[in-house]
Amino acid sequence: MRKQQFFTHFKCTLALLALSAYSSVQADINFPIPDAPQLQNVGAYILIDAKSGEILTQHNADQRRDPASLTKMMTSYVIGEAIKSGRISNSDMVLISKDAWATGNPVLKGSSLMFLEVGKQVSVEDLNKGIIIQSGNDACIAMAEHVAGSQDSFVGLMNNYVKQLGLENTHFQTVHGLDAPDQYTTAHDMAFLGQALINNLPNEYAIYKQKEFKYNLNKPQLNRNGLLWDTTLNVDGIKTGHTNNAGFNLVASAVDGNTRLISVVMGAKSDKERESKSKQLLIWGFRSFETTTPVKANESKVTKTIWYGKEDKVELGSMDDIYVTVPKGQAVNLQIKYKMDSDYISAPIEQGAKVGTMQFLLNDQVVAEKPLVTLEKVEETGLFGMAVDYVALKFRQWFSYFFD
Repeated sequence: MRKQQFFTHFKCTLALLALSAYSSVQADINFPIPDAPQLQNVGAYILIDAKSGEILTQHNADQRRDPASLTKMMTSYVIGEAIKSGRISNSDMVLISKDAWATGNPVLKGSSLMFLEVGKQVSVEDLNKGIIIQSGNDACIAMAEHVAGSQDSFVGLMNNYVKQLGLENTHFQTVHGLDAPDQYTTAHDMAFLGQALINNLPNEYAIYKQKEFKYNLNKPQLNRNGLLWDTTLNVDGIKTGHTNNAGFNLVASAVDGNTRLISVVMGAKSDKERESKSKQLLIWGFRSFETTTPVKANESKVTKTIWYGKEDKVELGSMDDIYVTVPKGQAVNLQIKYKMDSDYISAPIEQGAKVGTMQFLLNDQVVAEKPLVTLEKVEETGLFGMAVDYVALKFRQWFSYFFD
């Protein structure tokens, strides 16, 4: 049996995707979840649990909108992957071209800059900070040329990662996010791009919490994400964006205990409004929900008999930590129900093969569902062992009444 990929899980009766269902959910399961904030004067928004991937609330989250400098999250993702793979390193020195020089490229006039100078050499580490902290459009061009040889080739890499990450309503045309025809994204896609940055590239994501960076100026430039200075929340990213077409955008992420949330607000009227609206979402999320880890990676949850194998038993669980979003204070009440795909497991079988399902329940209602997989490989036994198991299995099937 091959290892199965199983990403679909039941939407819980908390009606996380449908705000109108909150009252009936509360009546059904008796959890007093306050109504989600309904943000005014913004184009779209979403709030997700970064660990479980659950959507907690949303509005116009699949509406295509101009990304503005949120584009730099994907620019940063491509750079982070290039560093992680060893194709480039932080110590590489990048020669600044005329295209990456604001004075020589009219497209950059009046936009956010790192203030690079043509002909100078700048490290990948500094350019990466210039993209993330200063939102430097010139730094994006310099890094695109260094990683891929040209901006067009780099945009191709960006859109390849769009497909790889399953961002169904996103397409990039630029490396920096200045308005361009046929360039768009959604609040939903930006939230899950943020999740990918956090989960897949922790070293790259660590830069996003830095509040300032100084390059080629007398004083440092400040990170445009004002929530980094908010002492009431533990915000450590992610990215702002603004153009006339896009309005004011903000993807924010914060941590409280075991819970990490990601909010996206797009099309706000001002930088202060995008911050206040994001804060509303995050505060509501932390007060209403928590993330629990009912199953740890490689933790045996079930032991089952395996037939025709060199081993008599096989341990079942998950190859990865499993996260489930529950109403605040209800983690201790979460129960797990195991459902097998078939009555019998037979060897040979690979590690990680799906053999059943784990259902996570609150008050007998399923709030999440994940695959139950083998934690070890079991090889097929020899002819004598197979013959013995065949007889034993037939006996068990014939007299199953006595074994149930």
